[in-house]
Amino acid sequence: MATEKVVPTDGELKAFDLTDPNVVELIYDAQQSDADDRKLTVLEAVKKYKKALFWAMFLSTSLIMEGYDLVIITSFYGQTQFKERFGVWDEGTGERLITPEWQSGLSNSALVGQLFGLVINSWTQDRFGCRLTMMFFMAWMAIVIFIPVFAPSLPILAFGEAMCGIPWGVFQTLSTVYACEIVPTVLRPHVTAYVCMCWGAGILLSAGVVRAVSGIEGDLGWRLPFVLQWVWPIPLFIGAYLAPESPWNAVRRDNIELARESLMRLAPEEPDKEKKVDSKLAYIQHTTSLEKADTADASFLECFKGTNLWRTEINCVVWAAQILGGNALVGYGVVFLQSAGFTERQSFEINISLSACYIIGGIISWFLFPHVGRATLYMAGLSFIFICDVTIGALGFAKGTPAQMAIGIILVISNLCNMITVGPVCYPIVAETPSGRLRYKTIAIGRFVYNLTGIFQYSVTPLMLSPLGWNWGAKAGLFYAGTNLLCNIWCWFRLPETKDRTFGEIDLLFDHHVPARKFKYTKVDQFAHQADYVSKEAAVEEVDTVA
Repeated sequence: MATEKVVPTDGELKAFDLTDPNVVELIYDAQQSDADDRKLTVLEAVKKYKKALFWAMFLSTSLIMEGYDLVIITSFYGQTQFKERFGVWDEGTGERLITPEWQSGLSNSALVGQLFGLVINSWTQDRFGCRLTMMFFMAWMAIVIFIPVFAPSLPILAFGEAMCGIPWGVFQTLSTVYACEIVPTVLRPHVTAYVCMCWGAGILLSAGVVRAVSGIEGDLGWRLPFVLQWVWPIPLFIGAYLAPESPWNAVRRDNIELARESLMRLAPEEPDKEKKVDSKLAYIQHTTSLEKADTADASFLECFKGTNLWRTEINCVVWAAQILGGNALVGYGVVFLQSAGFTERQSFEINISLSACYIIGGIISWFLFPHVGRATLYMAGLSFIFICDVTIGALGFAKGTPAQMAIGIILVISNLCNMITVGPVCYPIVAETPSGRLRYKTIAIGRFVYNLTGIFQYSVTPLMLSPLGWNWGAKAGLFYAGTNLLCNIWCWFRLPETKDRTFGEIDLLFDHHVPARKFKYTKVDQFAHQADYVSKEAAVEEVDTVA
């Protein structure tokens, strides 16, 4: 494939007054920072930016709460204590069951709350920054946990889930954006994949908790898992108070001094620390200025104009494919396994294996990121999961223990593949592709679509699996094989490769309408023309000095 090259357009260069010596110096410092960033290997970056890595990983742990509740509430649909308290008698199975309508209602309540949280967060982060937003909603979380813990009925429990969903919606985008903005380019996929691992850690923790309380009789068996959520808000509130602000966020809010202060806290101790901080700050200012030329009004409407529409499309589909690729069956792991013929105890135990895949797969993905492109990993993962979905669906027509065991094993393998590829790769893609000035809003829109897809999942999947519904059992795998195939076809034509690209380079590739399949091979010179001007200025100064 022929190599092409893109450079800033005249319209983008209007953001710079190249007759101003201060602007020329800023461009030069930005070039130096960009060059230094590119020289780093993963290990060098880890050693050099330990503080940035720590804060990125610490604040990402807020996602543990969302992942924890996600499996807690769906696991309760197969828990005896919860079914005895809130279920209705089913003559066909001879036991109490949670109706598909209430399964959908409880799961969707949290998602509706998250939709509000996503919209709120896109405004609060732009106005107040990451730290204050995190602190406020951690306090909110600590208060509203009381509702599900002491819920006397399913309607009150659904209301509590919705109230808890609001801060979860905030944390979904805040943690991803903060993590990718405070570390160098080479570490972006690792810290954003860690965000996904935290979500998975919450799922693993909840699977273990549900299994541990399975022997506790009465309401305490389902109340206790909710009580454990109080472990997180206080330490994370303190951590958010002590954490540095995202320098990118500070620059977008025109608080240059705060951005410099944050960079000083995040930078390693070295003799020329201040100089390198100034260079990094110059790069952030330079990139933000280029973005202003294209998105002067950073509103939600801008996300649907020009090349930003493609960026928003990528965020929406990449998020939605997390569910439509077939992972929806894992979200209902306990109920799905029981509908396939496993006992309650067996389903809880296999669900722990499913949840462990989130951690194991995430660690494996770290070793793949330096060598394999984002789009390549994403599409390869969808392809393998497609095969697993078709196989699970076909086994749904078989009877007996061997078919049950095969379904359980394939589901675990499918989830492991998902967490090596599609799951963690999603996060760097959605963090890298938006314009910096629209990053919060674009990710919020994408996650909004993800939650709407989740509402569809939580409305349809219970009907597929429940004896009170369509009772498809493992045949549901065929439905998600079809949605998986549609997502993968879209990826081939529309998902660009952003591996090893800086935010500035990605902006230029989108601004020049480079096709998705050519992103990987196109050369980008973010400082073209400007660099020429700087060199000419230096030459003039040298002539003047000689004269």
